[in-house]
Amino acid sequence: MATGSVREVLPPALDSHSDPPPIFDGTTRLYISYTCPYAQRVWITRNCKGLQDKIKLVPIDLKNRPAWYKQKVYPANKVPALEHNNEVKGESLELIKYIDSHFEGPSLFPDDPAKKEYAEELFSYIDSFYKTATSSFKGDGSKAGVAFDYIETALSKFEDGPFFLGQFSLVDIAYAPFIERIHPFLLEVKKYDFTLGRPKLATWIEEMNKNEAYTQTKSDPKDLVQSYKERFMAQL
Repeated sequence: MATGSVREVLPPALDSHSDPPPIFDGTTRLYISYTCPYAQRVWITRNCKGLQDKIKLVPIDLKNRPAWYKQKVYPANKVPALEHNNEVKGESLELIKYIDSHFEGPSLFPDDPAKKEYAEELFSYIDSFYKTATSSFKGDGSKAGVAFDYIETALSKFEDGPFFLGQFSLVDIAYAPFIERIHPFLLEVKKYDFTLGRPKLATWIEEMNKNEAYTQTKSDPKDLVQSYKERFMAQL
């Protein structure tokens, strides 16, 4: 499994007072937020490919974002965005596939047709997974069980490894940021541990946390829980 052993010093986030980088100067840049799960997907992919020296991180402060980001970089004014070959592309699932296929480094997508087909099914389920899991916050959290049962079953399909497609892939990268956030929130706020009775999911979390390319992108669980409290508790 790709682990991205390079430990980099992370730059400070740019805000409304920050000057823009020299856009379209030939440098490949990945615009992210350190707190955004969608941006984290692409950040993990970059690290797993060992592209820390090829793709420069440009973190944006989403609560005080610079005007030049929308005007000069990405009109959608969202993260992630990738500046490459004098173009800027967005949408996290598209970007992780783009980086995997257009840059050097270990492949993060299988050649096996059956695994490719299942990968697309799992990508399609992500929105339903997130909505089911977060809607359960209104109760005791246990209604999220159907979503985690789906994950447990998915992790049982291929027996050549502990990941969704057996071996580590873009599918694991796509799900990791959301499970990273939902797990500690449900534990602290709802006292619900969705890994109990789901050994495959518990092992998957353990294996993901051995991947330095991923762990370098993780936030403090306390910060993630607080963020979810602010976002969801007001709605309850």
